[in-house]
Amino acid sequence: MNVTQATRLVAEREIRVKLRDRTFLFGTLFFLLIAAAGTILPPLLSGGPESVAVTQEAAGPLRDAGLDVRVVPDDRAAEQAVRDGDTDAAVVAGPTVLAMDEAPDDVVRALSSAPPVRLLDPDAVDPVVAFLVPFVFAFVFFITSQTFGVQIAQSVTEEKQTRIVEILVAAVPVRALLAGKVVAGALLALGQIALIAVVAVIGMRIGDSGGLLTLLAPAIGWFVPFFLLGFVLLAAMWAAAGALVNRQEDIAGVSTPVQLAVMLPFFAVIFLNDNAEAMRVLSYLPFSSPTAMPLRLFTGDAAGWEPFVSLAVLLAAAGAFLVGGARIYEGSLLRTNGRTSLRTAWRERETIG
Repeated sequence: MNVTQATRLVAEREIRVKLRDRTFLFGTLFFLLIAAAGTILPPLLSGGPESVAVTQEAAGPLRDAGLDVRVVPDDRAAEQAVRDGDTDAAVVAGPTVLAMDEAPDDVVRALSSAPPVRLLDPDAVDPVVAFLVPFVFAFVFFITSQTFGVQIAQSVTEEKQTRIVEILVAAVPVRALLAGKVVAGALLALGQIALIAVVAVIGMRIGDSGGLLTLLAPAIGWFVPFFLLGFVLLAAMWAAAGALVNRQEDIAGVSTPVQLAVMLPFFAVIFLNDNAEAMRVLSYLPFSSPTAMPLRLFTGDAAGWEPFVSLAVLLAAAGAFLVGGARIYEGSLLRTNGRTSLRTAWRERETIG
């Protein structure tokens, strides 16, 4: 069995185990519900168009504004419709707008004569969207890499703790074990994100947010390769951290550098997303580029060549961390006499696999 076949075998095993894990399945369902609620509920909770009672003569402009118009025979009937709660507002002679306890802004706007408007920056991103998009990109990468990374570390430590790793390395190369775990984690994470994206797109369609979807499409397209390479980089670190210890409860003690590598870029992108110079730097740093570069593409701040250069830097970094993580993994996997130091794992690599 060569390394490729062994890697595929390990990855298939990891995926099968995870797909039977109720925690993973319920977690995925939870994220899908959040995605659906976040895109479908806001338009629904905002309510439908205001209903207004008017005579036939005044109905035209209100219908053109998309309001729910109820035609009544006279002003007296229009006022009574409001008092009875049949409509939100009424328009009577004057014209005068009648309502019970709150001015109906949609009706007032429909009857007002707006001056011509000339936009000086028509392509500017809505401030609310400008705040939410960096948070969503950073949160998706943060929570996914954190969740699946911890699971990779726990899987490695569990195999050491139960001594099953000694059986595994007798059947498959050590590097195939590492590669299989990383591949399985990346595929599961990408599959989970794809499901969430599908639900979010459907939700935006239902909520009539097609314009936002058009703006996000290029950034999402670039986010996928950035996410995969960034995940591989962090997964190699998580696997190495899991191999350094023999007990699940010791993982937190050795994973601090990995935790910082995930958390610091998350907060940097969140708090510095409106700083063009800082975002330019973050979009080339391997740990932050998976979220910073797609965000700059969304806001239009990145030149056409920049994502290719950033992706190349991330690819080189992911390869280097994968090689380094594999060396530490090999040097500590079969050491079951307590916690292994990084120096020991690096310098005294086991001659196995």
